[in-house]
Amino acid sequence: MKIFLATGNKHKIDEIKAIFSNVEDVEILSIKDGIEIPEVIEDGETFEENSAKKAVEIAKYTGMITIADDSGLCVEALNGAPGVYSARYSGENATDESNNQKLMEVMKDVKNRRCHFVSVVTLGKPDGRSYSFRGEIEGELLYEPKGKDGFGYDPYFYVAEYKMSLAEMPEIKNKISHRANALKKLEKELKTVLAD
Repeated sequence: MKIFLATGNKHKIDEIKAIFSNVEDVEILSIKDGIEIPEVIEDGETFEENSAKKAVEIAKYTGMITIADDSGLCVEALNGAPGVYSARYSGENATDESNNQKLMEVMKDVKNRRCHFVSVVTLGKPDGRSYSFRGEIEGELLYEPKGKDGFGYDPYFYVAEYKMSLAEMPEIKNKISHRANALKKLEKELKTVLAD
C-alpha cells in the first residue's frame, strides 16, 4: 500500500520513514519521489486542526491516503509557546537558528526550563475522513546547544532520562520522540483505520 507523507521537511521525511521501516506492505512516498503538492495554510489554533487540515487536503489532491504531522515545542514558563507557531516563532522567514536565538533570548533569565514536544500525526483519506494521534515527550531547555544530529529545537531539548539532548541521540530519538510516540499509536491502529 502506498501512503503519501505530506511534508516538505526532509528531516521529517527521513525520520518518519525510519520509524515506519518495520511496517510491512506499506510504501511511504513523499516530495522526494517527484510528487508535487500545493502548500496548505496551517491556520488552526491546535496541532490537531493543522495536522488534520493538511492530511485531508493533500489526500484529496493526490488521491492517496496521506499522513501529515503538526508538531511544536511547548514551554511551561511561556504558557505553552511557541506551540503551533514553533516553525515560525521568529517571524515569516524563520530558520532553526533564528527560532532558537529568539527562544534563548526570551528564556535567558527564566529558571523554570520545563518543556515538552508535541506531535499530532493524522492519517487523511481522499474522502475527507481523518484519524489523529498525539504523542509527547517531556524535557528541559538547555542554555547552550548540544549535539549536531537534530533539527529545529532538538539541540536545546534535554531529556533527563538519557542525560542528552535530542540532537545527541538520533537513533534513540526515533524510538522515544513525540513523533515516534504519535506514529506508534497510528501504527497500532493502522489496520483498523485503513479498513474503516
